[in-house]
Amino acid sequence: MTTPQRIACLSTEAVEVLYRLGASEHVAGISGYSVHPPEARAEKPKISGFSSMKLERIQAVQPDLVIGFSDLQKPLLDECAAAGLATLWLDQRDLAGIHTMIERLGVLVGREAEAARLVNSLRATQAEIAESAAALPWRPRVFFEEWDDPLICGIGWVSEIIQLAGGIDVFAERARAGFAKQRIVSHDEVLVREPQLILGSWCGKKFVPERVLARPGFAALNARLAEIKSADILAPGPAAIERGARQVLAAIQATVVGVKS
Repeated sequence: MTTPQRIACLSTEAVEVLYRLGASEHVAGISGYSVHPPEARAEKPKISGFSSMKLERIQAVQPDLVIGFSDLQKPLLDECAAAGLATLWLDQRDLAGIHTMIERLGVLVGREAEAARLVNSLRATQAEIAESAAALPWRPRVFFEEWDDPLICGIGWVSEIIQLAGGIDVFAERARAGFAKQRIVSHDEVLVREPQLILGSWCGKKFVPERVLARPGFAALNARLAEIKSADILAPGPAAIERGARQVLAAIQATVVGVKS
């Protein structure tokens, strides 16, 4: 495949990876939800949301490739393809998938060595987190709340991060579900699993602990509540490992020793 010179990135992690590989010049446009790295948001035109776009804004940056992620962005890529644009659909759902995605983008832009270094760095970070988790005297039960209404529990890589960082994901069996609607859980399902730590990462909006505690029965759990910004953990790229996983570890450590971080 010819190296694309102008890539429209509908997914935020693709932006982050291309910048980390030293290939920012290939990025023609970014999602409005892009946070990492901050210079991308300052330098590149915003061409889409996460699950919505206007084709003319994509076409305006004259891309020779459009990259998207997940089932939610697949229809957007289909629309781009119907308009004659080349597309690449990524659907990494676990930590190994994140590594593979980075390697794939490295090949795409001729930065294989840089991609290998980044993947090795992420693996070292994961090993460091696992080592710290191994020193914990016990493993707390963790409920990761990706959305509040309806309640949606954590996706695959988030569940894996919780386990890596020394916690027990109380909805681990739901994490591999292909669609968000398959990860909807009820208040009663949460209560019966008695989480000791509730991690809130309400995609695109601020986590409000008071709303959690106002739910019938939730205050009685005496669970610790902590927020992890969605940009730091809900995009399956380097930030989820370097930022999100470290924050999960800190929250679990604080829960185990009974102090607030």
